[in-house]
Amino acid sequence: MKESTQAASQTISEASRPALYLALTKPDVSFLVVMTTVAGFALGTRGPLDWMRMAHTVFGTTLIAAGTSALNHYFERDTDALMRRTASRPLPSGQLNPREAFWFALALLAFGTLYLALATNALATFLGVATSVLYLGAYTPLKRRTTLATFVGSFPGAVPPLIGWAAARDSLNIEAWVLFAIVFLWQFPHFDAIAWVYREDYKRAGIKMLPTVDPEGKRTFREILMTAALLVPVSLLPTVTGLAGAHYFFGAVVLGIMLVEVCLWAAASKSNSRAKWLMHATVLHLPLLLGLLIYDKFTR
Repeated sequence: MKESTQAASQTISEASRPALYLALTKPDVSFLVVMTTVAGFALGTRGPLDWMRMAHTVFGTTLIAAGTSALNHYFERDTDALMRRTASRPLPSGQLNPREAFWFALALLAFGTLYLALATNALATFLGVATSVLYLGAYTPLKRRTTLATFVGSFPGAVPPLIGWAAARDSLNIEAWVLFAIVFLWQFPHFDAIAWVYREDYKRAGIKMLPTVDPEGKRTFREILMTAALLVPVSLLPTVTGLAGAHYFFGAVVLGIMLVEVCLWAAASKSNSRAKWLMHATVLHLPLLLGLLIYDKFTR
């Protein structure tokens, strides 16, 4: 009876291993990478959309992002063990061996880089590698040293649309950097809202997110409001540069004002519940904005 129980436990454990490795890749982050890479490729395309090349670009970029996330899990396993929301992750919970996770992450990074190099071009590959280096070499260690880590981390977070654009055109121009600026600014209200909700967890782990040093929330919500407000005119720049037309312009105005309204509403009480609603609002805002931009480009 004891042997059969142990065998069943081992079977369950083995069956769950793929899910544990998947968790290392942070699928929610990978979704953001996929979405913005697709947007960059589609908007950077001249003529008909090359679906196969776009798929190759997204696949290679996603592998690099997944490997980067897995290495981030490896480097932050001790910190994750101190936070309630991350203590159950595969490494701090002991469900996976750190060495296995490390080599899994390196394999993803190596294969993703090689795949992107063979399927696209040198510029897109360089941007993919640079994203990983900045995220792991700058953002990750700075999280325990300074609240500026969020600012630093927003740079690699905004690179995926550049990868897509570079894969489509083998160059970057002003329109590509406008996409970069949109995603860069969008990250502040999104991640500040998350940090506000989990500020006690971050403080317990010694991670210096802005809310951990701003208990009243004045600086946090001021940053949220300022970046959301700045995002409105920046999101209109695709029309100024000729990348989009009037339909996108007016749609972006409406979406931008709605996001600012939610930010004002959340800042009025600074409650966790309203911060969660703000987080959901940002999750909707970016795909709607990019989707509208792509629709406008291909229907004009």
